[in-house]
Amino acid sequence: MASKREGDDYGSLFERDTSLDKAKRASARIRASPTFRLGLVFTRSVQRPWRLLWLPLSVFWLLLTVVRERLGHIPRFSDYEGFERNNINRESIVVFPTNGVGFGHFTRALAISRRMKKINPNLEIVFFTTMPTLHILQEEGFPAYHLPGRKKFQDMGPSTWNEITEEMLSNVFDIHRPKAFIFDGTYPYRGMLNAIKRRDGILRIWIRRQNFKKSRASLPVDGYSHFDLLINPSDSTKNEENEVIESPPSINCDPITLLEGGDLLPRESLRWRLGVPLDATLAYVQLGAGKVNDIVSDLWIVLQSLNDKGIYAVVGESMLGSRINTDDFKNIRILRDYPNSQFFNSFDFSIIAGGYNSYHESINFSMPSICIPNVSTGMDDQLRRARVAEEKGAMIVIRDVTIENMHLALDNILDESFREKMRSSCASLRRPSGANQVASHIVKLLEEIT
Repeated sequence: MASKREGDDYGSLFERDTSLDKAKRASARIRASPTFRLGLVFTRSVQRPWRLLWLPLSVFWLLLTVVRERLGHIPRFSDYEGFERNNINRESIVVFPTNGVGFGHFTRALAISRRMKKINPNLEIVFFTTMPTLHILQEEGFPAYHLPGRKKFQDMGPSTWNEITEEMLSNVFDIHRPKAFIFDGTYPYRGMLNAIKRRDGILRIWIRRQNFKKSRASLPVDGYSHFDLLINPSDSTKNEENEVIESPPSINCDPITLLEGGDLLPRESLRWRLGVPLDATLAYVQLGAGKVNDIVSDLWIVLQSLNDKGIYAVVGESMLGSRINTDDFKNIRILRDYPNSQFFNSFDFSIIAGGYNSYHESINFSMPSICIPNVSTGMDDQLRRARVAEEKGAMIVIRDVTIENMHLALDNILDESFREKMRSSCASLRRPSGANQVASHIVKLLEEIT
């Protein structure tokens, strides 16, 4: 049995350093509050009466400053004074994927974590996440802490939620004493930033996918400054962003996907499970959120069109969404699993939205696809992504979803020779998973940390 190494012990929430740090965080939050700062302005004016002349201007300037802080135009005020800890960081990494409309952040974080664990089995990888699908992490062998997103609580303000985030994440750091923190999300939460900036001796990494809409909300000006490294997974299109704020060092990698070719199950696997004939033409349908009982919805039009053609279909039901009722359609099956791409050998073609995971999985596994980009997403530019595959002949992109347009697209993709050309076009766009590149880079960086 291997001997225990120095620094293997977990931390404790009852250690003196931890208790002092918690008190300092509470004090810093109070002193940073607008109420306290406003009271300080009045107190100083009383102490020095000549300041009363400038009191209206001082109050106005403070209010303006607070508004600019909240909008992310200037860094948040903080007078927190941390202290150096003497304990040694463990062979541990805390990973924080946020909860978007789908599994994009979660899947990238899981893909990288899987490969880091394969490179160094001694690594302890701990998830801290707003994603509710913790059973997936349990099956993968990763311990996890769950923090529900703010909108899960009725009328909870951002400041309250960020205080919870800061305390929970700080406690996780105190217990696990990680060497690195990895964040995958589009927007850095204030509570998270507060927790990581007060942690010395930890490598802070932000995985930030590009291809955002130009109308997206701006980031806080100090959002980047708390990270040591940015990792930019590439997409179908080149990054056209020109950030005007100072950023930490960054590296680019190929698109990050969870599975590789050898991970896919045999063609019969899903068909036997769902009772689909082995010789039937089978389509995979994944359009994200949608109501099948709404005859104007994209999902209803797709299923009705498949039903008209007599095609078997499997609807990928998101674990983050409500249940889908397909009782009104023939030959329709429901799949609520993760990742659904493990069954791609079972399908002849797919009908998908243009999300990051669905798009790159279809390209990497040469899946002939009809793409219906979701143009209503807040930040992800799905139409821009899908156009690249359309131009190469790897996907059929439908912008106006009607029964007539769906029938036309199905007539094309049901032709086997047409699908074979699409598979060849997919191969020309395929790239290796960036998860291997990122995992190797991070593990190498950790080896350099004493």
